[in-house]
Amino acid sequence: MTSEAPVAGGTPVTGEAPAAGELPTGGVSVAAPPGTGHAADPRDERRRARRSRRHRRDLRWSPYVFVAPFFAFFAVFGLFPLLYTGWAALHRVELTAPDHREWVGLRNFSRLLDDDFFWNALANTVTIGLLSTVPQLLIALGLAHLLHHRLRGSAFFRVAVLTPYATSVAAATLVFVLLFGRDHGLINWALGAVGLDAVDWQNGDWTSRIAVSTIVVWRWTGYNALIYLAAMQSVPGDLYESAALDGASRWQQFVHVTVPSLRPTILFTCVVSTIGATQLFGEPLLFNGGAGATGGVNHQYQTLGLYLYEQGWVNLHLGRASAIAWAMFLILLVVGAVNWLVARRIAGDIAGEGKR
Repeated sequence: MTSEAPVAGGTPVTGEAPAAGELPTGGVSVAAPPGTGHAADPRDERRRARRSRRHRRDLRWSPYVFVAPFFAFFAVFGLFPLLYTGWAALHRVELTAPDHREWVGLRNFSRLLDDDFFWNALANTVTIGLLSTVPQLLIALGLAHLLHHRLRGSAFFRVAVLTPYATSVAAATLVFVLLFGRDHGLINWALGAVGLDAVDWQNGDWTSRIAVSTIVVWRWTGYNALIYLAAMQSVPGDLYESAALDGASRWQQFVHVTVPSLRPTILFTCVVSTIGATQLFGEPLLFNGGAGATGGVNHQYQTLGLYLYEQGWVNLHLGRASAIAWAMFLILLVVGAVNWLVARRIAGDIAGEGKR
């Protein structure tokens, strides 16, 4: 049954319900668009489900795929040598017959406790580390403070302070060998110009350590200065404005605003410099080429790295060299533990200051 109703203009509109697949358009029936009013195609549903599963797998596993090359290289060139060195440290192994191993347990480690050369190398490492790390970080902090303020050609100076870091160890050390030469060195010439006697930098105990430390300071000061500069640029400017309103001078702002804000960064550079000092090898090796791995005629600047090299590749005792390497590793673990404790203390202090 159909019914008609008048509309404006006198055109009747039928009251008949539209047939399936059609849409009412004011008396004219048109076909619905494909897929409208019909059940979804099962193939499209399966395709969308597969895409959804692939997307979830991609989100879940892609990060692991991206970092997998690092872990692969670390396992081959980091973890495996570490474990193999630990295994070799428990054996008597000679470089002339590396496949022949004799189990000695902790004998290689116990011998280090009675080895005067090991303790001498450890003392030299600590001494050179202090002589190089403390001045290096202080100078780097001062340079960063100068570069933090607006200077003409600041980009040039920032690149210039990083130039020593980009210089090879061999080139830098050989230049400093010429500077510290006993007979014709520039430094002894400068000392003679002011009426002082020439210094035998290479054969003296403290003079040789100071000379080696100078090379380290020259190479790494710019690197640490740029780290400090990046940290200074993240200090809020409001702190400096508040200090200036309170009448603080530029030096007082540096002491009471900049340095406290850089405490985590300073701790980081101290730890990194300590690790570098523990592994110091190239500078003392090349400082006196004739002495080789002995670190001078009296072992006066032989570091742990040089002593390890001497035992393994000069005396051919790979087992003892492996024990020295693990001793250095344990020392670095202690340094890392101290770093963790100090970092927790600093974080607690910062949190307490924030609550106040």
